Amino acid sequence: MPALNRKYLIIKHLVIVFLGFFILTSFTKNPTKGKKGESTTITITPISEVVFKEEFNFPFLQKDFIGFREALAFKESQGRYTIVNKLGYLGKYQFGKSTLKRFRIYNTSNFLKNPELQEKTFTALCKVNKWILRRDIKRFVGKKINGIKITESGILAAAHLSGAGNVKKYLRSYGKFTFNDAFGTSIQHYLKKFKGYDVSNIVADKHATV
Repeated sequence: MPALNRKYLIIKHLVIVFLGFFILTSFTKNPTKGKKGESTTITITPISEVVFKEEFNFPFLQKDFIGFREALAFKESQGRYTIVNKLGYLGKYQFGKSTLKRFRIYNTSNFLKNPELQEKTFTALCKVNKWILRRDIKRFVGKKINGIKITESGILAAAHLSGAGNVKKYLRSYGKFTFNDAFGTSIQHYLKKFKGYDVSNIVADKHATV
């Protein structure tokens, strides 16, 4: 057999193996044990609902604002623009309705269908939070609290999670004040997970709009 044909067959077999693995990993087995005589059911989990490990990294993204934005979005919603969670938080960055009202966004259905508006809203929120926390950024960046090095990107991520006011309380109490969202995620966790991104291009702006 010519070498070219052998290479083609090898590539073909690898593709088949990969596709087979991908299809198999898209199935989840019902964890409930059936009684004797009952059949075990197999359910298909849509790819859009697969929960990825939190430690998933994006090696192709830079440690800049875009990298920060996409990493945070993946943590919030796996990067999906149209998702609404069980608590009513919306879109790629899981905005609350009160936050959207701050930017005069009232039609949530249109908001979910508008990726450009969601991106602009996230950037505007970062600008507002940076203005609210400007003194704390100046005071605490570079220091360690509870063993975590404080960075500007970590502060902005924590503000997205809990609100800028709670981040102020955490920093000014040197970690004694604690906050966890409804799913148990803490300010400290976001300070650590999203530290070290260069978000210097975000200009603090009290009146940022979309």
